[in-house]
This record gives sequence, structure tokens and C-alpha cells, in this order.
Amino acid sequence: MRLTTKGRYAVTAMLDLALHGDQGPVSLADISERQGISLSYLEQLFSRLRRQKLVSSIRGPGGGYQLSRGADAVFIAEVVDAVSESLDTTRCGNKGDCQQGEKCLTHHLWSDLSDQIHQFLSDISLGDLMKKREIQVVATRQNLRKSEQDSQTINTDRLIDQASA
Repeated sequence: MRLTTKGRYAVTAMLDLALHGDQGPVSLADISERQGISLSYLEQLFSRLRRQKLVSSIRGPGGGYQLSRGADAVFIAEVVDAVSESLDTTRCGNKGDCQQGEKCLTHHLWSDLSDQIHQFLSDISLGDLMKKREIQVVATRQNLRKSEQDSQTINTDRLIDQASA
């Protein structure tokens, strides 16, 4: 299986959105800062997620994104599928032309594995992940780091204001 950056980042961003969505719409800039994903890449991903109705956008001041339904009703396979990510473990794209135009000896094994992986991810919701202690620990650490960075920015701005006064 080859889950590329696109699928991994989409799941990470959606989990961040689920973790912070109780405070209102979440900006992509905040997700970008917490997760270290470029803003332009997030914009591309969220365009696809919005088209698949997994998120909705809120315009204006205080705007951002929110889940279109509860975190317990958004499954990881949906997120991966929404960004056109393949969970295919065959070398032929599951076309069955792996060995000179015909199925190879192990085609069905790898095809079945792909199905198992997709089913596994279909059974895990964002809500399930949010309940995991290790995810809560990481989210807390990220929030503390962001708060410290925000405080440093405010202090720097104050120093600049005082110096120019």
C-alpha cells in the first residue's frame, strides 16, 4: 500500500479540524501552523473535501471551516477517497493487467489486501481518533506550542510599538 502525502495530510487536517471545531470555524492558517502543512496545499485539499461535502466553509471575519457532520460520522476512508487517494496495493492499479496484460499470480492477494485496508479505514471515525489518549497528548502539545508562539509574536509587536513611540 502506498498512502501518499495527500491522503496523510488530508486525514491530519481533518483530525485537527475535528479537535478544534468546538470553538467555531477553524482557519486553514491555524491548521497549517499547528500541523506544518503549507497553506496552499491545505487550500487544494479542502477544496476537494468541500466538494465531497465533508466540510463546509464560513466566510468573513472569524470564518474558516467546520465539519459538515459530527466527527463520529466522518470516516477516515471517506477522507482519503475525497482527495482521490488510492489505497490500492496492486502494481497494476487493480486493472488485472499486471503481467504482460494478464493477472499476475498474486493479483488477488494484493487486491484483497487493498479491500481490507479500505474496510479498516472505513471503520474508524474522526471521533474514534479524538478519543485516543495519545492523540489528545499530541494535540495538547501542539496547542501549547501555538500559544507560546502567539505570545512571542504579541510581545515582539509590543516591543516594536514601544521602540517606534
